[in-house]
Amino acid sequence: MTDDEYADWQDGDLKVIVNHEEQYSIWPIDRDTPLGWREVGKTGKKAECLEYIKEVWTDMRPLNHRKQMDGDFSEERPQQSVEVNHG
Repeated sequence: MTDDEYADWQDGDLKVIVNHEEQYSIWPIDRDTPLGWREVGKTGKKAECLEYIKEVWTDMRPLNHRKQMDGDFSEERPQQSVEVNHG
């Protein structure tokens, strides 16, 4: 395909896709979903799809980063005992 054939792909019908890191994107409805991505069931024009993404993608961090950060706060911060000297 030439650049001209890709120039206005966002003007047509689109689908919302998501990858394993829960990052969202839009993709032409008439093209195969790229490897590593899956359809979420939302289709429409660009504005509709982007509005959907805005509503559901509330944490922009990749999933593995969110899990890692959650782990940092729950597993890697041991409780510290404090010794008090009354003497």
